[in-house]
Amino acid sequence: MSKARQLYELQEIDLEIDAKKEALALVVSRLGESEVLAEARSSLGRDEEHLKELERSQREVEREVEDMRERIALLEEKLYGGTVKSPKELAGLQDQVEHLKRRRREQEDKLLDIMTDVDAMQRQVASKIRELERGEEDWRMEQAALSGEQAELSNALADLDQKRSDLISRIDAANLELYQALRRKRQGRAVAKLEQGMCQGCRIVLPLNILQRARIGQELVQCSSCERILYLS
Repeated sequence: MSKARQLYELQEIDLEIDAKKEALALVVSRLGESEVLAEARSSLGRDEEHLKELERSQREVEREVEDMRERIALLEEKLYGGTVKSPKELAGLQDQVEHLKRRRREQEDKLLDIMTDVDAMQRQVASKIRELERGEEDWRMEQAALSGEQAELSNALADLDQKRSDLISRIDAANLELYQALRRKRQGRAVAKLEQGMCQGCRIVLPLNILQRARIGQELVQCSSCERILYLS
């Protein structure tokens, strides 16, 4: 195997390693808690707390309305029971009854508004619970798939690392150093194919003497333009 071919094969491995590492980083970034689900839980929690406050208010107003009904019933019993004879006292009792009835109507209207709000909030909470449950199920399925993908990528990288180590052991140290320097300089592509007299890295037609040296294959030949190592397949 020619030196250029060795480095070309090393580059193919390195490019695949780079791609799989990038894919693995993306998978890892998507593993773990979902910000969308966290916000959904937080929103649900706020709505549930609001619902509790509304239900507390409903119970308080219901108690007030019931208390006023009982007080009205007692006053009306005195008013119409015949035990009170004084016109002044009867007029006072009548005023108290009318006042309590007005307050009761106000509280009953308030209670109706609260009950409407409670009903709307109960529906909203139930809807958010259903949405959250669907979201959590989708998230669990996605996490399982991502975990499987993570394992596959990790195994593939381990195999590629082994192939790379085996190949590097057969490459001259000076050639490897040149390859690594060019990879850093040329965005990961240190070796370019030579096709129809043209460097496929920079698309420049090369002089005949460079083409001839590349065809002989006894040494590493670099492109006179981009400096990539030329590989003639």
